Amino acid sequence: MTTLVERPDAPETAAGYRTAAARVREWAEAMPAAVALREKDLGVWRETSWAQLWEQILEAGHGLLALGVGVGDRVSIHSEDRPEWVILDLAAVAVRAVTVGLYPTNPAAEVEYLLTDSGAEVHLAEDQEQADKVMEVIDRLPSLAKIIHVEPRGFRQWRDDDRFIFWDDFMEMGREHRRANPGAVEEIMAGSVADDVITLVYTSGTTGPPKGAMLTNGNYAYATDKLIGIDGRMPGDKKPGPWDEILTYLPLCHVAERIFSTWHLTGFGCTLNFAESIDTVQQNLREIQPTLFFGVPRIWERIHAGVMIKGKDGTWFKRVWFNFGMRLVGAIGERRVANRGEHTVASRLLYWVGYPLVFRALKERIGMRRCRYSATGAAAIAPELIQDFLGMGVPLFELYGMTENSAVATCNFPGANLVGTVGAPYPGIGLRIDEETGEIQTKHPGVFKGYWGKPEQTAETFTDDGWLATGDVGEWVEGTHVKIVDRIKHIIITSGGKNISPSEIENSLKTSPYVKEAMVVGDGRKYLTALIGIEPDVVGHWATRNQIPFTTYRDLSSKPEVVEMMQEVVNETNTKLARVENIRKFRMIPKELDHEDGELTATQKLKRSAMDEMFDELIKDMYGS
Repeated sequence: MTTLVERPDAPETAAGYRTAAARVREWAEAMPAAVALREKDLGVWRETSWAQLWEQILEAGHGLLALGVGVGDRVSIHSEDRPEWVILDLAAVAVRAVTVGLYPTNPAAEVEYLLTDSGAEVHLAEDQEQADKVMEVIDRLPSLAKIIHVEPRGFRQWRDDDRFIFWDDFMEMGREHRRANPGAVEEIMAGSVADDVITLVYTSGTTGPPKGAMLTNGNYAYATDKLIGIDGRMPGDKKPGPWDEILTYLPLCHVAERIFSTWHLTGFGCTLNFAESIDTVQQNLREIQPTLFFGVPRIWERIHAGVMIKGKDGTWFKRVWFNFGMRLVGAIGERRVANRGEHTVASRLLYWVGYPLVFRALKERIGMRRCRYSATGAAAIAPELIQDFLGMGVPLFELYGMTENSAVATCNFPGANLVGTVGAPYPGIGLRIDEETGEIQTKHPGVFKGYWGKPEQTAETFTDDGWLATGDVGEWVEGTHVKIVDRIKHIIITSGGKNISPSEIENSLKTSPYVKEAMVVGDGRKYLTALIGIEPDVVGHWATRNQIPFTTYRDLSSKPEVVEMMQEVVNETNTKLARVENIRKFRMIPKELDHEDGELTATQKLKRSAMDEMFDELIKDMYGS
């Protein structure tokens, strides 16, 4: 038995689609001199116009043809966010090839797996670090024929290896091919069909080897229309457009960042600004002051922690002023949450009072002065964080989707922002919650084509009647909005038979600026415990202020004063929870978790099985065994 939301099923195909590359051509014709991309180079923001971007895509497309790339061939990209990533991605779309994105943190073993599984023939390695990884396993990559590198430094050792080609030389090759074969790329573009696979987006691999989800031109067109272009989604009913500025900083191989950067860029002509690195995001936010912004919960947690630490670190007068501002934030946030995200008369008056005194400078500092829409997704976020940002005047909306449905599932809307939920289903899509398992299931033209080379696993992802099984447990709130309980595989069942969602408890712990990681343990046990990892910069700063000497991360996390502080965080979290959900004991994680060490996925999600194994002794100690 299933419970269906009152939404009609969408049509089975995306009619009237236009590829991402075709849309860039349209923007280049409509506003050739407008800014498409902006990148910071040697301290200066340098701009690329739409006309220039289209020319570069054409040249890169001809370059791929010169390298022998044909329809359906795979082109892999291992790089931080930069213009070359976007150019090569869209060039691959133009020549009907398939982009395979790798996370910059993928180690050599994962590079080997991803390139072998996808059968990539051309690979972009951004710099020597990424080239070292592919060269470590090159002898086991028979399909790989050419490696494009962007940064010239460190490539002297391979200058005689004809498998390598410098980016500038690749583009020159494209120009030569274009002169010899004018119109070749455009001719291939004209043959594009909705069912063409444009990218393989690999899953995080929390429970097994990553799988390449095949997204098509039709998926792109539908998601762009539904996820981005829907009326009423943004304040003032103003869709994204050339007037909007976006900061891209999350890995472009992740579906969320692809949607909020390149799909916004191509679909609506927004200007895409490249952050210098993940570490400079807050500085770049202040410089760009984007109008649209997407952040995973970890980013919002960092911004919030930065505000709290900065406020507590000033002079006596500044601390008093900050505390006054945060009381205003709390009062405004509570009223807006109760009013579905919108201002009440009282909250608007409080905001007008606080804006010149507190909020204008605060929003300027965190880079949200011009922000008219911001979103969070890809993982659960604590409702308290959303409430605080609403109180500051940052329009923050939680949404939900996954790679396999092109991230089209639910979203909170202006006037219907039910904090604590991931929103209502998009109009016109099929979304239901299974009564027996509580699993969320979706059906619409944004649903992926399947997993690359894995027909059996593809079949397992769909129900007998053709709905995508998300693996997420959800429940209806007020009959309109969806609340995510947890992943089915993460639900804890205690020895007393109680079903508990660990993510809600973990997110509550992480509202503290001192907590970076938290993992709740208790499946099959009498009570719940937790492994907690500190935020080293914040806790280190706190320790220095309190004259607590320390050397390493392990030393800092084991300090009695730090453990005592974490006990206070746990106690505060327990007051918000039912007794059966209380954390009875906890232990400090003695090291920073790392992707290469196997504790985190490339998307920085905890690998629970790896954590159980690595910290088995700590867990046993909490249960007296």
